[in-house]
Amino acid sequence: MREANARGKQLGLSDDELAFYDALETNYSTVQVLGDETIRSIACELVDSVRNNVTIGWTLRENLHTKLRAMVKRILRKHGYPPDKQRKATVTVLEQEEVLSEG
Repeated sequence: MREANARGKQLGLSDDELAFYDALETNYSTVQVLGDETIRSIACELVDSVRNNVTIGWTLRENLHTKLRAMVKRILRKHGYPPDKQRKATVTVLEQEEVLSEG
């Protein structure tokens, strides 16, 4: 826990942003292509966008789930996330949001 907090501070990310950063960083080749700064920017933008669009029970409403999935894909494309990795990243980000929403 302390290591995660220290790592978040080192990267300049909140706990939520670090969770999304880690979700995106799981693909090593993507990190090599985009770099830490871009992954950090994506994570921050995802947290802001998701917070502004998530409502209670969003996981149960397909139309909201679809809207969030499209929003995540747009953000990934905007930052040049590799197209062949976007599907897995989108699924991972939405799973991470479900975990964060439960808290």
